[in-house]
Amino acid sequence: MEKLDEKKMFGTPRAEYIEVERYVYLHITDAGEGRPIVLIPGWPLSDEMYEYQYNDLMNKNFRVIGITLRGFGKSSKPYTAYNYDVHARDIKSVLDKLDIKDAVLCGFSMGGAIAIHYMSVYNGAHISKLVLAGAAAPIWTQRKDFPYNLTQSAVDDLIALNFKDRPMLLANFAKIFSATETSLNDGIGKWLNGIGLVATAHATGQCLYALRDTDLRDDMKKIKIPTLILHGKKDKICSFDLAEQMKAGIEDSKLIAFEHSGHSLFLEETQKFNSELIKFAQS
Repeated sequence: MEKLDEKKMFGTPRAEYIEVERYVYLHITDAGEGRPIVLIPGWPLSDEMYEYQYNDLMNKNFRVIGITLRGFGKSSKPYTAYNYDVHARDIKSVLDKLDIKDAVLCGFSMGGAIAIHYMSVYNGAHISKLVLAGAAAPIWTQRKDFPYNLTQSAVDDLIALNFKDRPMLLANFAKIFSATETSLNDGIGKWLNGIGLVATAHATGQCLYALRDTDLRDDMKKIKIPTLILHGKKDKICSFDLAEQMKAGIEDSKLIAFEHSGHSLFLEETQKFNSELIKFAQS
């Protein structure tokens, strides 16, 4: 029997870890050939959350690069700052070292907020299209001139619970992660919870501070590339109001509603999510 040429089938191994500063390594999923699609996970998940996107994207001739933020998943977990400036700088370091060009940047939830900040701070370096999926933007918490989503005091309660009983915090989030408590099956729910538990309390808490306090309205004005906004109509973590605010604030943007999804649109309506991402990246 003819032996399979595994190198021809799967290619040569690529780096799983990239050093972004001394002693800090980010875990990377880097697979496939073609135009790069860079995937940034949401709080408190890792690049593993995109398990049901990777194969579809690779099969449509894309190179998929999932980047786990510091403090989460298999990435380094230093006891340092975790604001959006730090995360954006880490992403820039990864894309520089991989010499990425003409990429589609897709960020989910907090990852979407970080993607917006990245575009603003680095003038869209390496990126030609942007996808914001259930993004926690332009602001995750209410202001006098921004009456949307969670109150700042509600997030204060989340921060306090994180440092008292982080498993309970994740369990509470799981109940509102999807359109209903039964939208995702028990196996998927346990899988997501396992990913979240790998993060540190420090990273989880510091990112909640960033989510609570960061205002990206000025950052959105600097985005001049085609932008696709994907958002669940039944989202309880990042309300659909946020998607409408992003649509109004980003010049060349298109909003697609996921009628049957809560926050986990990438799992609740996986086929639609993947096909819309692929169609946008191919256009």
